[in-house]
Amino acid sequence: MTKKRFVNIVYLKGKSLEKKYRHEYKYLSPEYILSYLQKRVGMVLQLDPHTGDAKQYSIRSIYFDDMYNTCYRENENGTDPREKFRIRIYNGSTEHIKLELKQKEKTKCFKYSAPLSFEQCKTIMQGKIPQYDSTTPFLVKKLIARMKLVQLRPVCIVSYERVPYIWTAGNVRITFDRNIRSSSDINAFFDKELPARPVLESGINMVEVKFDELLPDFIYELLQSSRLVQTAFSKYYLCRRYNMTGESI
Repeated sequence: MTKKRFVNIVYLKGKSLEKKYRHEYKYLSPEYILSYLQKRVGMVLQLDPHTGDAKQYSIRSIYFDDMYNTCYRENENGTDPREKFRIRIYNGSTEHIKLELKQKEKTKCFKYSAPLSFEQCKTIMQGKIPQYDSTTPFLVKKLIARMKLVQLRPVCIVSYERVPYIWTAGNVRITFDRNIRSSSDINAFFDKELPARPVLESGINMVEVKFDELLPDFIYELLQSSRLVQTAFSKYYLCRRYNMTGESI
């Protein structure tokens, strides 16, 4: 059955652009089930070529929230729609630093992205406003505006290892995320050794399923397991649920 496309329209400098949301589903899974599903998926889908020889990569993100912890509360309450900012790097590299704004409505997501320089990132990590001019990407300006208006600031680091598989038809992406951990030491974002604590029970990890319009039946069948538990909570929410002392925020 063909699913109706879920789209929105973005207006930028007098031009309208179609903004197509992607479906996104998250599941918690015991490691033995995760490993089994990864082997099944790996026999059919292609490993993302960005993983290189390691066949996986590490992800580290800084997430933002305001003085009222609005992003955290909206996720907890299931507010719809909602959005959040993050800064992301891969394998600890400072060569490609991205600012992202992720918007979510029901199970569908859309993500904006813009590059950040190392100097801009360091300034933002300190909760300060980076220099900007007419050439500054719109997304960076939007973050700056939120920092000024609602005191948006970096609040936590989310870190984990990812094994991603792709199916180009339908832009399907299946990821297996392990060792999800949290840190409140924003200044350690670029450190080789990041002080962090696990946020899930021992042996529990996460599977994410993302696709544009529909998920092919054969991929759906590959992922069938009664031990997968769907969750509406984001990694950001799980990481902020307890701070580094183990106390609820």
